Amino acid sequence: MTSAACTTDFDDWLVMTFGRVGSFTMLIVLVEIGETSVALLRSSYLHVIGAESRWPDMVRLFAGSGAAWNGAAFFQADRLGLVDDATAKRRLAALVRHLERDRLILGDSEFFDARGARLKIEEVVKN
Repeated sequence: MTSAACTTDFDDWLVMTFGRVGSFTMLIVLVEIGETSVALLRSSYLHVIGAESRWPDMVRLFAGSGAAWNGAAFFQADRLGLVDDATAKRRLAALVRHLERDRLILGDSEFFDARGARLKIEEVVKN
């Protein structure tokens, strides 16, 4: 099976990560990005068992959430690859709890906008 060309930063990240780790579990957090805020909307996990998926595939999956998202953060559930469903659920719940207290943790993620372009989150310092 031939993979589709990589056309987004997300595609490049997925192919590179799969090439480095092999199959892996990713934790996903959909967000709404405001001018100076990031709201958590939905979260899930996905077992990646090949590098064929591309950003449009992810967008179709996210459409099922019903959320009006404009950003998505991806975290590896484990540096070494796949984890079982129970572990993924526990790690996702812990991640969301931490993100509720500190959005800057998004800086540790692979963070993309609705077009699959890489984003960087920075703290806003109020005067």
